[in-house]
Amino acid sequence: MYQPVITGTGVFTPEHIITNQELVDSFNAYVDLYNAEHAQAIAAGEIEAKEYSSTDFIFKASGIEQRYVLDKEGVLDPTRMYPRFRQRSDEEPGLMTEIAMAACETAMAQAGIRGDQVDLVICAASNMERAYPAVAIEIQKALGAGGFAFDMNVACSSATFGIQAAADMVRAGSVHCAIVVNPEITSGHLEWRDRDCHFIFGDVATATVIQRSTDATGACFEIVSTRCATEFSNNIRNNNGFLRRNRPDGLKDRRDMQFMQNGRKVFKEVVPMVSAHILAHLSDQGIAPEQLQRMWLHQANKTMNDFVGRKVLGREPSLAEQPNILQDYANTSSAGSVIAFAKHSADLAVGDIGVICSFGAGYSVGSVLVRRA
Repeated sequence: MYQPVITGTGVFTPEHIITNQELVDSFNAYVDLYNAEHAQAIAAGEIEAKEYSSTDFIFKASGIEQRYVLDKEGVLDPTRMYPRFRQRSDEEPGLMTEIAMAACETAMAQAGIRGDQVDLVICAASNMERAYPAVAIEIQKALGAGGFAFDMNVACSSATFGIQAAADMVRAGSVHCAIVVNPEITSGHLEWRDRDCHFIFGDVATATVIQRSTDATGACFEIVSTRCATEFSNNIRNNNGFLRRNRPDGLKDRRDMQFMQNGRKVFKEVVPMVSAHILAHLSDQGIAPEQLQRMWLHQANKTMNDFVGRKVLGREPSLAEQPNILQDYANTSSAGSVIAFAKHSADLAVGDIGVICSFGAGYSVGSVLVRRA
């Protein structure tokens, strides 16, 4: 048995920023166009007029102030309101591979390794660019890595589930060095024309290097324990898929072909589930909540994280104990907790304990207990 450790993390941040004000201006322009186009149906009571959004509404609902995206122009075009990506040939690297490599290079530099030392690549994300070949295998080739690679999708918990899978294989001795990479192009599955969710997501890619402790050459985090749990729910769902065109209405631009959620039910059901999950994980490892120096929680909603933090610690967490990157990055699906970890972990002292925790559609919850080594 080998001790798995996190030796490097990397974050790729797109160059384009959309502020709340820019998003609101574009969304409200879209609302004007929609309401004018459907004026007769609205007057007849056949459909409802769309409501305006506002920066106050967005910040109060989420704590988000801006988001990074791969394409800004298409999202802010009120006649379109979704990204515009160029068609790539099969001989070119895919967009997910392109941004994944940027995150991997940073993570490998921090770990002090080369691509040919990697023998496992897991591409864990909420959506995949294609069905096959696996995006992970394309990333493996770009890295010059050996071994094997596979894709994993557990929505917003993909990163922590991927870390558990990689850590288990390192611990068992079947691999020496793994990279779990999370290229989250969430702008592509968000319905930017829906007031209730148009502000939620942003794009990013993260990468985590996991090795045997005996191979670590610098500061690292020991993976003390991992735990994953799932419970089926329809409250966060996306019905797009490869069977779409085979169904009678499959070619329609249906609302359920993009991100959908029942926010109130999600909040009510997920918060206690996550809190109980973390507390049980700590208890089984003989770790008291007061021993936690840091919680790197899934970055979906500030109010949700505040509730989880209070439940776990039994008090209001400080900003240092529960860092938040949501205001800058928005919800980046599975990558959010890894961004928080990458940006707010270097200051911990040897022996300090923290938990990386994600939660989302499924429902799915993943927690990774780490100790600074």
